[in-house]
Amino acid sequence: MAAPVSSVGKPSAERSPFNNTSFQKKTRSKLISIPGTRPSVQNGQLLVSTGVTSLDYLLGGGLAVGTVLLIEEDRYDSYSRMILKYFLAEGVVCRHELYVAAAQDNPDDILQELPAPILDDVAMHKPAEQPRLSCEPPDGLDAMKIAWRYQNLPKVQTALASSSRFGHYYDVSKTMEPEIRQAAKCHRFYLPEHPTQSSPPHSTMLESYSALLKSLQEVINREGFDVAAPMSNSRNILRIGLHSLGSALWGDDLCCHDNPKNGRALTTFLYGLRALLRSSLSVAVVTLPSHLIQDRALMGSITRLCDNAIALESFKGSERETNPLYKDYHGLIHVRQVPHLNCLASKLPDHKDLAFKLKRKQFSIERLHLPPDLSDTVSRVSRGELAGATTVASACGSGSSGNKHLDF
Repeated sequence: MAAPVSSVGKPSAERSPFNNTSFQKKTRSKLISIPGTRPSVQNGQLLVSTGVTSLDYLLGGGLAVGTVLLIEEDRYDSYSRMILKYFLAEGVVCRHELYVAAAQDNPDDILQELPAPILDDVAMHKPAEQPRLSCEPPDGLDAMKIAWRYQNLPKVQTALASSSRFGHYYDVSKTMEPEIRQAAKCHRFYLPEHPTQSSPPHSTMLESYSALLKSLQEVINREGFDVAAPMSNSRNILRIGLHSLGSALWGDDLCCHDNPKNGRALTTFLYGLRALLRSSLSVAVVTLPSHLIQDRALMGSITRLCDNAIALESFKGSERETNPLYKDYHGLIHVRQVPHLNCLASKLPDHKDLAFKLKRKQFSIERLHLPPDLSDTVSRVSRGELAGATTVASACGSGSSGNKHLDF
């Protein structure tokens, strides 16, 4: 006798507790919905934008919440400071809360220099070119031919960009309006105005770092950024910007001596900072004058304590500033470390030769490639240097023979 139709659709749990199978209905996990964030397509981690779209692409889509980005400063701290301001400006536009700490400049001065957002997105995207009809005569430039072996080569894509839009664009030639800047809640830590207490005798952390870590912990617990806090519909992200840690203004001697006395103070602080971020809805950007640190082993330990690490090498004041190879760029960017979050292997950048340039209104990171006319330029420069070297050598040779004649 067949079973009734009404009993066929009943769950197996009502029939018998021992007939449960391993097949379960797949349900999507509930992700935290916070403005200015999106989940990563690689590991499901919640991401925020750095404010620089090309840097987001380089880091795998953005900065993961609960991680630290280390920026090794250039020699004049101009471009690293600019990336920090991009990061804070993106937080203002997304209505995230900010935490700015510095020992040299007042955090209010840093906030007043934030770039202005570009609200007209139409101007940022060029319209696609229309296909040319076969009956239309070709233009003068289109009619030009190149060598046959280069015709089928793909064009070099220098820009780093993803197909999906994330983050905003900013105009570095203008500063953000005070009304927009004051709408965001900001917490400040200015070391000269902040009282520091004496550290325990056996503590490896400096007083300045202890006060900074304590202030961060108080803000995270008081403002509800702790993950253990009760869930609410108004959860937000805390963006932390720490400027020029490790410098002498923080009381650290990493940049002053080959064998610093407080060599483990910064690493101890980074341990505590990363522990705070792992259990909170926070993300941090730390700048560090690495070119002043002589101990390379210690610098390696500092890099490994951060999740992301990049280094900026500016051409300003160096020989590369006049090198024709780098005439279109202002410096190089090196990826030191990428995060390993919820995965066995992280996604490495597809291109290692990267350079950055500051346009009239924008800071961008591109793939470094040789310009088309480099060979002619280099050959002309090489011939000029060779001719100059030959002239100098002949002059030195005649001078040396004249000296020999006098000595003889």
